[in-house]
Amino acid sequence: MNKLKAHLENIALHHTVFDLPFAYMGAFLAAGGVPELSVLLWITLAITGARSAALALDNIIDLEYDRVHPRFTRRPMVTGAVTIREASLLTAFSLIVCVIAVLQLPPICIKLLPLAAIPFLIYPFMKRITFFCHGVLGIAIAMAPAGGWVAVRASIDAPMIVLCLAVGLWIGAFDAVYGAQDETFDRVHGLHSLATKVGVSLALKMARTLHGACIVCFILVGLMTGLSWPYYVGVLIAAVTLVYQHHIIAPYDFSSLTQMYFMRNGIVSVAMFLCTWWSYCINR
Repeated sequence: MNKLKAHLENIALHHTVFDLPFAYMGAFLAAGGVPELSVLLWITLAITGARSAALALDNIIDLEYDRVHPRFTRRPMVTGAVTIREASLLTAFSLIVCVIAVLQLPPICIKLLPLAAIPFLIYPFMKRITFFCHGVLGIAIAMAPAGGWVAVRASIDAPMIVLCLAVGLWIGAFDAVYGAQDETFDRVHGLHSLATKVGVSLALKMARTLHGACIVCFILVGLMTGLSWPYYVGVLIAAVTLVYQHHIIAPYDFSSLTQMYFMRNGIVSVAMFLCTWWSYCINR
């Protein structure tokens, strides 16, 4: 049980709250209501498998930095609770689960899978190369609503693209905020982030602007798909959550950037999905 717990912590399974609700949201929007349960099941397995593989791979690649980072001393791979070999096997198993799940969906999904996987595969290396690493993570997470949409409609459409843009802006800006606390560590070790590029203060201001653009995109998705008022309740909840998240932090004062702060960001994805569902329910 301890080993299982260590592996679940290593792949941060609870972090699926950031992408799985948006995958469901994409599926609901594509279906114009509730999709088939079998489709939702395969979407769940595909997203969970892809994210588990990506997190395990990221931890393997970043282990050399995690071992010397003060905040990461308790990570399973740093403590030795999970070995590199075990993490590699889990990565392979998770990828197999993802591929099997995607094969149960329309053929276009497996054709697009390599393209969707690229951001996940290159993200662990991006911090070594460019401050746009946050944007690559945003693109990677944006593949969740894209996958949900294509799994149902088997096509790429304008509302899907705007939804992906909203999700990418949301998670990319959040990652820039969260990464700003590591500015000193990153500079010492030659790593890149928005904070090392423009400074912490400007990075936080840019993140606020990007989150504003994210909310605008969510509004556009509602207008493009003809969703009713409950959807906009979700948009309001998302906006209030983001405003609060920015309100409680200040440049060089990251005392509020706790695990609770991190997980509170999941309110955005959960609220957007549930209120999308609610919107379809009242129109029945």
